[in-house]
Amino acid sequence: MKSQVIIDISYLKIMGTGHGFTSSSIRFNLSEEDGKNLHEVWPGGSRILVDLIPGEGDEASGAAFYVKRDGNPRISSVEFENFCIDGLHFCEDGSGNPNPENTYTNGKTGIYVDTANDSFRINGMGLVYLEHGVTVYHADALSIHDNFIAECGSCIELRGWGQASKVTDNLLGAGYKGYTIFAQNFGGLLIASNNVFPRGMSSVHFDGVARSSITGNRFHSFYPGMLVFERNCSENLISSNHFYRSCEPWAPLKNYGNGLDDQFGLIFIRGNDNSVIANHFSEIVDIENLRPTGVRPVIIHLVSGHGNYIAVNHIVAGTEAAQPENAESCFSTQVEAMLSTERSETIAFVAVQVEGEAVNNTILDSGTDAQVMVDKKTNIFRALPEPEM
Repeated sequence: MKSQVIIDISYLKIMGTGHGFTSSSIRFNLSEEDGKNLHEVWPGGSRILVDLIPGEGDEASGAAFYVKRDGNPRISSVEFENFCIDGLHFCEDGSGNPNPENTYTNGKTGIYVDTANDSFRINGMGLVYLEHGVTVYHADALSIHDNFIAECGSCIELRGWGQASKVTDNLLGAGYKGYTIFAQNFGGLLIASNNVFPRGMSSVHFDGVARSSITGNRFHSFYPGMLVFERNCSENLISSNHFYRSCEPWAPLKNYGNGLDDQFGLIFIRGNDNSVIANHFSEIVDIENLRPTGVRPVIIHLVSGHGNYIAVNHIVAGTEAAQPENAESCFSTQVEAMLSTERSETIAFVAVQVEGEAVNNTILDSGTDAQVMVDKKTNIFRALPEPEM
């Protein structure tokens, strides 16, 4: 594709016969000798090759599919289904990265929706090696379901404002300087049953989002800041999720991160009346990898707000098992890291840290007295009992 597809009509469905995802990151980090033995070289299926040259400062110009229509009624019922959008290559970004294919930068976007829209569907797609996978402004009743969006700088960005939409049953993995799922000024957003894997700067980032739900997801990250609520996110539910934080095990990307230290928290909250209930946290990291050195990693960090309810969360914190010295691949290395539990040793952690600007909040059964840092005069706290030794 050397020219952009522009969509300005409603009731349009674009569909293919296969999402065609294959890891470009693994391929671009193989030696020349190993590359000769690959069965497949590129993503496949019904594949769009994005060979556009984005204009400087014009994000929309790098989009394979550009959706825009002003006036009333809003453009409605545009569907993308079951094909692959491939950004082909990342490029030099001025960071000095020895392999430009690991920068997550190329100015390309898979699907870019620029104006208010209603009842769009993005289903069964494969998106790879795009700086921005899906970018949608002013969405209403948007469904992003059952897609494979990975090895993109950012995967899903819901910008401007929106309501009553869902991101469900997706397999997602962004880059170390991008969002996996980002939502701005949204109400009534459902994020459920997604499997989110590294290396995104965050798993979910909310900016001014209210009355939305994050439930039943599996999140895996190599960095703190897995879930970030900023600018007064309120009345949101975070429940029954699994948060797994580990360290990057794959040599080509061990030197990269999102710039946050372990005092930031796996969950970072600014806002009011949010519920964080019945989640499981696995903080699995060797002590020498904690930043700053010697710190106790923070799991839930309540920075400001009132009326937040944090209850019955289970936290496991331990060291990583030794990695195999002769791992055959990125795949085997990461699987070994996840499955090796027997050799792990418990480490100290802060279960919940409540800052001075956070008052009239409730923290129940989410850590012992020593594991929760809270002013008990301005917040309600009930500790987990400790066994008598």
